[in-house]
Amino acid sequence: MNYATIKPFDVANGPGVRVSLFVSGCTHGCKGCFNEVAWDFNYGTPFTQETIDQIIKYLQPDYIRGLSLLGGEPFELVNQQGLLPLLRKVKEVYPNKDIWCYSGYLFDRDMLENMCQKHEETKELLSYLNVLVDGEFVLEKKNINLRFRGSENQRIINVVESLKQNKIVEWNGK
Repeated sequence: MNYATIKPFDVANGPGVRVSLFVSGCTHGCKGCFNEVAWDFNYGTPFTQETIDQIIKYLQPDYIRGLSLLGGEPFELVNQQGLLPLLRKVKEVYPNKDIWCYSGYLFDRDMLENMCQKHEETKELLSYLNVLVDGEFVLEKKNINLRFRGSENQRIINVVESLKQNKIVEWNGK
């Protein structure tokens, strides 16, 4: 897996001050994507153990609320496989920090009904997430007044409660 960039202080991609990792590689090709350069799986820098160690260090301060995963597309299979060692370590070292993920795939239709049936990685990756912003960016539904999402079709999902209740539970803003 490659990554496009790491933002050690990000306030745009989830609540509070966060560390954001932008992975490389995406097959959605959304018109108007803000990060089209990251569609290329070979773009950026190889994701290594040193990268994981750096992100863990960035997460250390108490004022850092959590980690956000963006792209590219974190749920491309190669990216899931690359992200799992990071998420295991984050939950081990910082169990109280939350993890947000942005994906063009839909939580219910694509992830639960399809990917989870085919790939153990998907089930494990979802188990580490607190919040998922799902759905492709749709330029015609772009709304700059939305909080933590770019287009009106995208949902902000409380993954923990959704898995527990076996239905979509939207994030309540806390």
